[in-house]
Amino acid sequence: MSDRDDFLAWVRTALYEAEVALHNGDAAPRRALWSRREPVSVLGAWRSATGRGELDALFTSLAETFSDCTSYAFELQACDVSGDMAYTVGLEHTSASVDGQPRTYTLRATQVYRREDGVWRVAHRHADTVTH
Repeated sequence: MSDRDDFLAWVRTALYEAEVALHNGDAAPRRALWSRREPVSVLGAWRSATGRGELDALFTSLAETFSDCTSYAFELQACDVSGDMAYTVGLEHTSASVDGQPRTYTLRATQVYRREDGVWRVAHRHADTVTH
């Protein structure tokens, strides 16, 4: 299996499961997949953060906001792996409660990853709401 195939298998399992957990109010799986090394950053659809401390606070806040995820799908549009770096570009289609109110929305999301000690970690996320 190629590096790209291994990476995409991780995206489709561990990363997918972490996003579903976050949208059900559990930030721990997402937090576990993020890089242990600086720099790390989020330019988010609702909030942004730089550094592990701000990321932890952001993920905790998001988990407190989300609940009752009824669907989450990541529509991969592009990706590449080059050595210990990788990226994904895609659409995240989500149906979950936000502050107790059911919502369905799509985010455009670009993420940058780095392999640390043989394990993929997220280093950067940029997401915004798709407007038509």
